[in-house]
Amino acid sequence: MTQITQRTILFADLRGSTGLFETLGNAEATTVVTQCVSALVPAVVQRGGHVVKTLGDGLMAVFDTPVQALKAASQMHEALTVIAARGASPAGSAGLRALRLQVALARGEVVELGGDCFGDAVNVAARLLDHAGDNETLVTAAVLEGLGGAQRRQFRSLDQIVLRGRVEPVQIFVLGGRRSDSAATQFGDVPPPAEPDAVRLSWLDQSCTFASRQMPVVLGRSPQAHYRVDDSRVSRSHARLDWHGGSFQLSDLSYNGTYVRFADGEIVSLRRGSCTLHGRGAIGLGGTPADPGSAAVRFEVLHDDAAATLP
Repeated sequence: MTQITQRTILFADLRGSTGLFETLGNAEATTVVTQCVSALVPAVVQRGGHVVKTLGDGLMAVFDTPVQALKAASQMHEALTVIAARGASPAGSAGLRALRLQVALARGEVVELGGDCFGDAVNVAARLLDHAGDNETLVTAAVLEGLGGAQRRQFRSLDQIVLRGRVEPVQIFVLGGRRSDSAATQFGDVPPPAEPDAVRLSWLDQSCTFASRQMPVVLGRSPQAHYRVDDSRVSRSHARLDWHGGSFQLSDLSYNGTYVRFADGEIVSLRRGSCTLHGRGAIGLGGTPADPGSAAVRFEVLHDDAAATLP
């Protein structure tokens, strides 16, 4: 029987499971990933939702209300934190420590047929995972509208983002506080000498300076990207700059990867991960900055006096 209802759709996805297959082998890693996904299911059931299907290293679920879905998402993050903590024990697996969870929520009219769900909200929630950083929960405006005032204040806007396969951009919000759990410089503690206020991006003859108050900034091939890099190896929404915790943080959103080369020459590979930008260097979109054929965007983090002249 076909039903058309208003539903909140949740997609959850484990990142870092590839490392388990490398360290544990196919059979054992499959068992571990399956157990990890199963550990997320109670959050759905306990919050009044229904698991539509599991998707290898993730799942799809539906809820009557955004409040139920958001509570389930928070419970899922807590469950994965417990799992990752097991990897920190002496007998634990390093692969478990590398696991991260991305959750995306969308709300709208859904067609329920044969135990599955279809509709624009389903497509939007699935595509949102492409833009989620490690341990983040992303929601659409329709989900935010269904939350209470206190819950709404936990979110910050990521502006409008163009989703893969969709013409119209979607207003996206991120649950605050999660990114700081995983965003790191990957070089240890390298604090800037003063709190940065702006970042300058340069590619070919295109140079733009973005103040912290203008974040987030999406780098990509799409005409809607805040900083457009029109190159075949660059995704439509390839990477995202955020101002969080008093620093500029770069997150990879792409399939080809994002690479950051700092002034000391060391290159950090971001595969759906994040790092803090400091000093100056280059951001390789789809290839390392050392590759002359890649689109390498030069960056410079500006401090108080240099940023003071910005409009």
